[in-house]
Amino acid sequence: MIAISSIINIALRSLIANAMRSFLAILGIIIGVGAVVTMVAIGTGASEKISNQISSIGSNLILILPGATTQGGIRMGHGTIQTLTMADSEAIARECSAVVAVAPVISGTAQVVFGNQNWSTAVMGTTPEMVTVREWELISGRFITEQDVRSGTKVAVIGQTVAEKLFGDLDPVGKLIRIKKIPFEVIGVLDKKGQTLTGQDQDDIIYVPITTSQRTLFGNILPGRVRLIYAKAASLEAIPTATEQIKTLLRQRHRIGPNQEDDFTVMDLTQMLKAAEESTRTMSILLGAIASVSLIVGGIGIMNIMLVSVTERTREIGIRMAVGAKPGDIRLQFLIEAVFLTTIGGIFGLLLGIGTSLIVSSIMQWPVSISPIAAIIAFGFSAFVGIFFGFYPAYKASILNPIEALRYE
Repeated sequence: MIAISSIINIALRSLIANAMRSFLAILGIIIGVGAVVTMVAIGTGASEKISNQISSIGSNLILILPGATTQGGIRMGHGTIQTLTMADSEAIARECSAVVAVAPVISGTAQVVFGNQNWSTAVMGTTPEMVTVREWELISGRFITEQDVRSGTKVAVIGQTVAEKLFGDLDPVGKLIRIKKIPFEVIGVLDKKGQTLTGQDQDDIIYVPITTSQRTLFGNILPGRVRLIYAKAASLEAIPTATEQIKTLLRQRHRIGPNQEDDFTVMDLTQMLKAAEESTRTMSILLGAIASVSLIVGGIGIMNIMLVSVTERTREIGIRMAVGAKPGDIRLQFLIEAVFLTTIGGIFGLLLGIGTSLIVSSIMQWPVSISPIAAIIAFGFSAFVGIFFGFYPAYKASILNPIEALRYE
């Protein structure tokens, strides 16, 4: 057997001597690996974006909406009839063991003014439990307290978007704003949460005590009624139990008969968002699988180039065998050439994939996340392709008859 180093040296010299043929052989692998890395990066980035949005909304979140009314045979949407009350919220917190926090809401849209600045935003009257339910963090000040709710004080906690639009670089805490021309003191500023899956800005919001909201801002709501109720289950596994407990309790409280429809709707937001995340993850895998086809096509291209190389170098193979090269030496040489081609192609493919991902992220403002695992798999698969598709040309070269090979023109 000829030394491995000599075989590698011969293989490399052959590839360098036919640089254009070598480049054409690895082009398919470069494109294939680059496509896999790019597609997986785009899919993973989208999945991570949805995961961040899920965590920003709040974990184990359950939304309870009031019922719908029917007019002239036409069923209206959720909330067209006010069926939920503060007492319902208190009962859920007290009697549903799978629920750890409950926050009723009275909401509306209002024009907010500070100095010569004004902004139209969502205003929510709620209770201190909203911090727990929505997992809000504050960057300054404090949130609404039970004392604020009992006293109906005119205080407000604002989101980042409202703070930027009204105050700019000023510290909002302690300042007076006017909501529907009524003065409110800003007592806290919420941390940033970003957008929801539907594109709604979660930071474009103001929280006030629910009693203040009822009495001074949105007094058209019936006394004691609320627009919706947020509830937080004890854990992800407890969500089905919490949902069932809430439904059973509200049916009892609203005196709904066995064959009557609910006058409320209980929605598991976390499960809905998790389903969206799973769909995105599946799409990421599908994109990677589709891109992987180009790796196979690249491998076939390498096999074709190597077969052509065997034909072109038949006389060279005959000479090598005549001076003592064994079939195993010939086979190893061509295998090394194929693996070297796919390895180089894999390296350039990784660089192409990373560069393309960053360009897509920069130009289209699309989130990407370059997965090291996907990159390693794509690179490893490219090396496997070199061995798999390079074996037949190598085997064909190794079984050539030395006499016939020397006579080949």
